[in-house]
Amino acid sequence: MSRTTATDNIAQLFGPAAAPGASPEDVRIAEAMVFASAEPLEESTIAAQLSEGADVAAVMDELRRLYDGRGVNLIRVARKWMFRTAGDLAWLRARDREEKRKLSRAALETLAIVAYHQPVTRADIEEIRGVAVSKGALDVLMEVGWVRMRGRRKAPGRPITYGTTTEFLVQFGLDAIADLPGLDELKGAGLFDGKLPVGYDVPHPDDAPALRADEDPLEDSSALERAWAPVTAEESR
Repeated sequence: MSRTTATDNIAQLFGPAAAPGASPEDVRIAEAMVFASAEPLEESTIAAQLSEGADVAAVMDELRRLYDGRGVNLIRVARKWMFRTAGDLAWLRARDREEKRKLSRAALETLAIVAYHQPVTRADIEEIRGVAVSKGALDVLMEVGWVRMRGRRKAPGRPITYGTTTEFLVQFGLDAIADLPGLDELKGAGLFDGKLPVGYDVPHPDDAPALRADEDPLEDSSALERAWAPVTAEESR
């Protein structure tokens, strides 16, 4: 009688043979790591614990396949991996969760503008919305960790520029900022049924961390220069 090995047990547990480059043992290791982590894990962190020569992409694809249709799903957000309650069961988690403070319409509109048009200044946001940024809207978004200060625009008054964060991607289940819906998707979801002005389109969002040519670092000025710099009307709001 042949002896059942640990490898045989693993193979039985996972059913059909795993994809090439994704051994059952590596899939188990990746599963344990993601399950035990309080934060989304980068592929490089997972790869460091897998067997030599393991294809981490194949391993994660196999693990994601195994969780398809289950109560929790493996998803990739902000180029990291995490388990999340299946979308159709999110109401279970909402029952026991304290209701968070809802964002105002002004804050939601500000968040959308920052996400699609970043890097933007307060003046940019006001120009796009057509009204002044409500008091505290940006503060609230930074407090929840979805918006950050990037740098300073190379313009009179050197206004601060804003962009989204990794926490924003995680919160909304996005792997990258480019996964934000485009105009066709917005129309398909019934979120936009109007007509855009001629020559206008939903921009292609980009949250690259490197500062643009028209941005300076936040710490670019010396302490003395900052202390004596005039306060602009934009920054005093």
